[in-house]
Amino acid sequence: MKKVSFAEFGGPDVLQLIDAEEPHAGPGQVRIAVRAAGVNPVDWRIREGQFQHVHPMVLPAGVGQDAAGVVDEIGKGVTGFEIGDRVFGEGSSTYAEFAVLSAWAHMPGTLTFEEAAGYPSVMETALRIIDQVGVRTGQTLLVSGASGGVGSAVLQIARDRDITVIGTAGAVNQDYLRGLGAVATTYGEGWVARVRRLGRIDAALDLAGSGVIRELVELTGDPQRVISIADLGAPEFGVRFSGVAGSMTAALIEAATLISQGKLHIPVEKSYQLGDAAAAHADSRAGHTRGRRVIVV
Repeated sequence: MKKVSFAEFGGPDVLQLIDAEEPHAGPGQVRIAVRAAGVNPVDWRIREGQFQHVHPMVLPAGVGQDAAGVVDEIGKGVTGFEIGDRVFGEGSSTYAEFAVLSAWAHMPGTLTFEEAAGYPSVMETALRIIDQVGVRTGQTLLVSGASGGVGSAVLQIARDRDITVIGTAGAVNQDYLRGLGAVATTYGEGWVARVRRLGRIDAALDLAGSGVIRELVELTGDPQRVISIADLGAPEFGVRFSGVAGSMTAALIEAATLISQGKLHIPVEKSYQLGDAAAAHADSRAGHTRGRRVIVV
């Protein structure tokens, strides 16, 4: 099969499309013929070697964790699924023609494979950090870098829970944030003052890693009311860096429920071919995303 792999840490150019042995489903797993794979910031952070001190990995290695496709192999102990089922979920080395999933769910019937591939990790992350930051119904949550995949999910989950969200993003994404129910404002010079004018902040999320942790602590008044998923230096300010996954299966089920109820939609900003993974990583790292980027297989 064809698979994206890298044999050394570095920039996007280390990614190579190679011929590889097909993986097979072990106990409690399914294998899918991948139709689309989600592109997440964690993918290029791993490729750059940012997590080696925490989770060392052996090279060469595959890339990707989110995917949507058709079940073509079922491991021992798996029930409720059949060959040919359309599923989306999380696994390993998903930038490939075949991938093994460790958590999955039936795709909502309204989604294409490209759309479905964009949900797993962003939904798990969004649900996890909303719970970790402790924001409740009736309170106000500030989301820094709100227009990407995780931000899009956070805004819609918060809206469903009657949590007010103030979201920061670039000027071109202000209407997008408003369309998801957020009070929108731009980042850049004077952004703290602009946020203050919009009201009291009960909790804050840093999704972009743009060096705003100190200001988020200032706005909330408590580092325990701030969570970052993008700034590895957050603990220096007493802020939790949230990189430990919660329940992916629960996240997939909630995603399917909200999608079926018409309460959740994350657009696909751009799709790439398998051989263009390097371009997908470069674009993801550059930021300014509205929704998700996916690789089509």
